[in-house]
Amino acid sequence: MFSLEENPLVFRRWRHCLAFGFGSGLARRAPGTVGTLVAVPLYLLMVPLPWWLYGIIVAAAFALGVRLCGIVGRELGVHDHGGIVFDEFVGYWITMFMLPPTWGWVLGGFVMFRLFDIWKPWPIRWFDRNVDGGLGIMLDDAVAGAAACLVLHAIRAAMGA
Repeated sequence: MFSLEENPLVFRRWRHCLAFGFGSGLARRAPGTVGTLVAVPLYLLMVPLPWWLYGIIVAAAFALGVRLCGIVGRELGVHDHGGIVFDEFVGYWITMFMLPPTWGWVLGGFVMFRLFDIWKPWPIRWFDRNVDGGLGIMLDDAVAGAAACLVLHAIRAAMGA
């Protein structure tokens, strides 16, 4: 299921370990989905935080991700290596911004984020294809997370919740 041979640095260098989602990016199939699954319990740890602190942490994680994913991508010689899943962490956390932390919303956020991240409708696809480096790795997932968040908040509003 996991391929350590592909990137033996994952557990030797902290930045690779973090960029590869603590090893979840080593999944042979659907590493982005596995990485998003790992983001869920981390999200649940942030749930008790006030919304503004949650937002600051997610913004800081995005900024860290730009630098981190850019460095790891250069070290691997691949712009957006499939095993780099820190961007999925941040994209999922953006998706869940100010949504109720119930299992229905957690699952809905997971599905909606994965749909936007895989489908990549405009402008997500544009960012994915036209922005290089760490910013490019992070930005398409952040925009996918923002789109998923907007859709979920619209659903919540329509439900009167």
